[in-house]
Amino acid sequence: LVWLSGIAMMLIMLFLVGFILVRGIGHLSPELFSFTYNSENASLMPALVNTLIITVLSLLIAIPFGVFTAIYLVEYAKKGSRIVKRSIRITAEITFRIPSIIYGLFGLLFFCTALKWGYCLLAGALTLVIMILPLIIRTSEEALLSVPDAYREASFGLGAGKLRTIFHVVLPTAIPGILSGVILATGRIVGETAALLYTAGSVAKIPNLMGSGRTLAVHMYVLSSEGLYMDQAYATAVVLLVFVLALNGISNLLAKQLTKGRNA
Repeated sequence: LVWLSGIAMMLIMLFLVGFILVRGIGHLSPELFSFTYNSENASLMPALVNTLIITVLSLLIAIPFGVFTAIYLVEYAKKGSRIVKRSIRITAEITFRIPSIIYGLFGLLFFCTALKWGYCLLAGALTLVIMILPLIIRTSEEALLSVPDAYREASFGLGAGKLRTIFHVVLPTAIPGILSGVILATGRIVGETAALLYTAGSVAKIPNLMGSGRTLAVHMYVLSSEGLYMDQAYATAVVLLVFVLALNGISNLLAKQLTKGRNA
């Protein structure tokens, strides 16, 4: 049953990837990568640049907050603490299960309306930060918990303090696990549509952070919903797939290099 389940999932994944590649590769053209979008080329380049901007900005904000929260939970919070269990962990678990459309409505009401930012990339990025924080916190916490206590005890035995032990012993050991959470968070950012439609908007151009712009996922949604650019929508799906695979490959390579350097 285990083997059959694994083979079935692999076949489904291969079918999905193959379907996207077959339907989309033939429609890739230089016009799709023009920096100016119009009704003739339906260019995806503005959406690709906006996706990269929102992804980098969201991760730059979410990773420090998520990792430092996990460090507090593992290294500083008292075991069995009511504040930790009932406040931080339960809040993280609940917010992780909230539908993305709710985050989008919150971002619309708070960032776009209350703060009077309007539709902009910054509002979309901050909304995504709130979405992915629980994921980064949970995965980082598990990665830190997987570090053997003997490492900490050996560091303390050599005279290292708490902070030095955390940043020079615990964190380097837990980096591969933390990066796995970052990869999952990146996938959620790149594939998000509902929250960004309400916050970043769907303008097909490359704006500044306070301007409206669409990501690749939103671009593909808009094209498919219009029904006039289905070929370009499939081509966008191919680029989106390659974009996610490239980010995952870079993250895995970085994790291996960091692990190799630590072992050396």
